Amino acid sequence: QVQFVESGGGLVQPGGSLRLSCAGSGFTFSSYSMSWYRQPPGKERELVALITSTGGSTIYGGSVKGRFTISRDNAKNTVYLQMNSLKPEDTAVYYCKSVQLGSVYWGQGTQVTVSS
Repeated sequence: QVQFVESGGGLVQPGGSLRLSCAGSGFTFSSYSMSWYRQPPGKERELVALITSTGGSTIYGGSVKGRFTISRDNAKNTVYLQMNSLKPEDTAVYYCKSVQLGSVYWGQGTQVTVSS
């Protein structure tokens, strides 16, 4: 079955960096776009970034443009989110997501906390 294992979250000071990873299994990873979402405390889940199946195109949410970079390594079935210049408002649970033939699959989430 489709599964994702996310890693890389943690506590970081404002201005710091983190890299999240999401390893997929149970499907042909290279055939599907992948995305990262986040859910801040008490708020709705929102799109952070999306990358197409080949990595040729990316889309970013407005609040992270210029600070976050999504990438993928299809040989490793993994999508990454490099997060730089982190702000307290980036604090959230981060999820990877895939939509396959109308079905939506989510990772378990990884907590990112930006605080001094």
